[in-house]
Amino acid sequence: MRILITNDDGIGAPGIYVLEKIAAALSDDIWIVAPAEEQSGAGHSLTLTRPVRMKQHAERRFSVAGTPTDAVTMALRKAMPEPPDLILSGVNRGANLGDDVSYSGTVAAAMEGALAGIRSIALSQVYSRENIGNDVSFDAAAQWGEKVLKPLVDMPFAPRTLINVNFPPLQGNDVKGIRVVRQGFHDYSRGSLVESVDPRGFPYFWFGLHPIEHTPGHETDLEVIADGFISVTPLQLDFTHRESLASLSEQYRQ
Repeated sequence: MRILITNDDGIGAPGIYVLEKIAAALSDDIWIVAPAEEQSGAGHSLTLTRPVRMKQHAERRFSVAGTPTDAVTMALRKAMPEPPDLILSGVNRGANLGDDVSYSGTVAAAMEGALAGIRSIALSQVYSRENIGNDVSFDAAAQWGEKVLKPLVDMPFAPRTLINVNFPPLQGNDVKGIRVVRQGFHDYSRGSLVESVDPRGFPYFWFGLHPIEHTPGHETDLEVIADGFISVTPLQLDFTHRESLASLSEQYRQ
């Protein structure tokens, strides 16, 4: 089985080495093609207004000066001789829960793989406010990653779907188990905005990472992570709200 590893934290991020070790338990044919620098929050963006450059670091290790979507595209079209059987994106430093998936470069890389018809899985390590900075522990992902992935590697995925996995902010021995759940909801309208002035006297704004209000329903990814479980959520690329098709069509009938 050929595995492509990518991420949105960059080619040198700690999480990508964690994922490389996890993948090594599944295959010895592993390729890494990831952004040269951090691309958190890049979403499913594609670079169109400047050239994309790729650098080879080892036989099967490349960095791309672009977004996670660019990295997957370059892997499939240039770096790899044959398409992979599986794409793993992560392990992201931080949660990708609820509405995070619409902003996440980690999830976007898996989306690009799904669009290409390749089984794709995004993996993220949630961390607590106390561990912000360089002290984020990937122990839960390191200990449980293989257990989460093994049932998925041979499982057929529905067309244009991907799997989103989040590990709770715990040591591996404290994780309670794995739960398959639906996507929750964050209320980003109440997120923080930090305003200050730079050394030259110009104002600037920085989106904060303060706690965000959310309204989890029963058995959502937000809820099970808070309860100490790993969340496994199937996502689809078809955004169509089918329940609105009939009522919307009525508005255009003569």
